[in-house]
Amino acid sequence: MADATSSRPVRRPDARDIARWPRLTPLRFTLLVAAGAVLLASIGEVAPSADRLIGAVPRMGSLLERMLPPETDPAFLQRMGMRLVETLQIALVGTLFGILLSFPLAWFSAAGLSPLGRLRWLARGAVSLFRTVPDLVWALFFVSAVGLGAIAGTLTIIVDTAGFCGRFFAEAMEDSDKRPREALEAVGARKIDVLAAAVVPQCMPSFINTSLFALELSVRSSVVLGIVGAGGIGQELKSAFELFQYPKASAIILAIFVIVLAMEHLTDWLRRRLG
Repeated sequence: MADATSSRPVRRPDARDIARWPRLTPLRFTLLVAAGAVLLASIGEVAPSADRLIGAVPRMGSLLERMLPPETDPAFLQRMGMRLVETLQIALVGTLFGILLSFPLAWFSAAGLSPLGRLRWLARGAVSLFRTVPDLVWALFFVSAVGLGAIAGTLTIIVDTAGFCGRFFAEAMEDSDKRPREALEAVGARKIDVLAAAVVPQCMPSFINTSLFALELSVRSSVVLGIVGAGGIGQELKSAFELFQYPKASAIILAIFVIVLAMEHLTDWLRRRLG
């Protein structure tokens, strides 16, 4: 028996299908050629060559041999455990305060909802600034401002989370159903009442998912902040590599892997429970 799908007529592309593709104007063609040239030039400049990769294999093997087995000294493991706890504290506290800061920033920058009116670009600019500056740069800034330690790391995570959540919170608010908002505005409700009664209940699932993703990112970020002196396990990792204590470095890397993996499973479980 012939397959039923084989008897179906094949629809040929018509003018409507072709119209869906953007027209290749001379300007677009020039931009595509320029982008391709930049990409090819970049590959030639920074992409690793096969010779270098092959030559690096023996060195990587030697490094891995020196890193194994991981350090198991009780005194070192106790110190590493304290640093891991500090790393999680930085991530949790920074994420909490970052989410609290991102909510008003998102409201102030959301189109059609912001109480700032045309001045909402100020809040949107602040969110963009928080997002575009890398977390290590923020860490260097706060280390210079408040000194070495976990406080600088926490401030970095706050700013990083505010930028991340602020953007997605604002997008969720803007995409919410306008009809409940318009109904409340028609009876004279204030903007904050519209936000609390019509916008937040709709956006709460999106807020929760974004916050959990922000927590995952914060754990990863807080791991490396110690490299620039902002507290956490990163300081131990940096010291281990600088002093050529490779067994200690491998133990720290394994501990970081376990912590990050456990946090991913935890946030996935919370997402399923709260979804």
